[in-house]
Amino acid sequence: MPDFDPASPSLSLSNVTANMVTGPTVNFIVQFWGVRGQISAPGKETMRYGGNTPCVEMRVGSKRLIFDGGSGLRVLGDHLLSQMPVEAYMFFTHCHWDSIQGFPFFKPAFIPGNCFHIYGAAASNGASIEERLGRQMRAPNFPVPMQVMQSELKFYELTSGNKVTMDDVIVEAVLLNYAQRSMGYRVTWQGHSAVYAIARSYHPERLDPNLLHLARQADLLILDAPYKLCGEAPLKSSPLGWQDDLWQIGLATAKAAGVKRIVMSHYNPDHDDDFLDKLQEQFQSVFPNDLLAREGMIVPIC
Repeated sequence: MPDFDPASPSLSLSNVTANMVTGPTVNFIVQFWGVRGQISAPGKETMRYGGNTPCVEMRVGSKRLIFDGGSGLRVLGDHLLSQMPVEAYMFFTHCHWDSIQGFPFFKPAFIPGNCFHIYGAAASNGASIEERLGRQMRAPNFPVPMQVMQSELKFYELTSGNKVTMDDVIVEAVLLNYAQRSMGYRVTWQGHSAVYAIARSYHPERLDPNLLHLARQADLLILDAPYKLCGEAPLKSSPLGWQDDLWQIGLATAKAAGVKRIVMSHYNPDHDDDFLDKLQEQFQSVFPNDLLAREGMIVPIC
């Protein structure tokens, strides 16, 4: 697997493109466009890691996959404007506002000739992914309804255990949070896999069985970062002493599943760059090959 330098804050798109032309061929790439949870956190204190809410892109063989549609989706959409027409497969973990708030500002969805396949589980009240995305764009919440989008939008409802096959790319969906109906996703292509698993349930004193299944022998696992406020969980001298219980279970599950590399994301909006630097320092003192996600960061899988 090609190496990603954890000392580098990000890789620019131009550098990645050049590397793909002159260096080893990379056919499975993960890129982070939004890394915050709850609410966007713009400002000088969050510039290095980024302040946009969740959006992760995977370019797998000939397919483009997008996970969650937080405010980072707007930035990805602006990037895609130079690549029209676009076909992409969009997978939503759940529909808390931080995961869908970028969808009304996703410019490619308003352009004829583009096509988006949109997947998500039904909410606890039975609402479909189409209903929930459309609801946030209705008056008085938003001035432009989803019906104005001129691209082709195709909606699909997922249940736990579903597999979506796109030629030689397989996406497996497993429910990771029953109360919030949050899905985790495993993407597999030619023997390599990446897992997107945020907004999980807490399984006290035991491994998370659904995450264990999803993350089995994965090349990359994307997990929630510790989420307590700085004042509630001051950094301690012992490595990983700052962990909350949910993340400790996530780490233990990843180890049991044989995951090759972990990337933390979905940060508390109150955690600034300096806090996350310390978090990464302690994290890498125990797991030296693992990373904290930064907006724009690209991790090649193979």
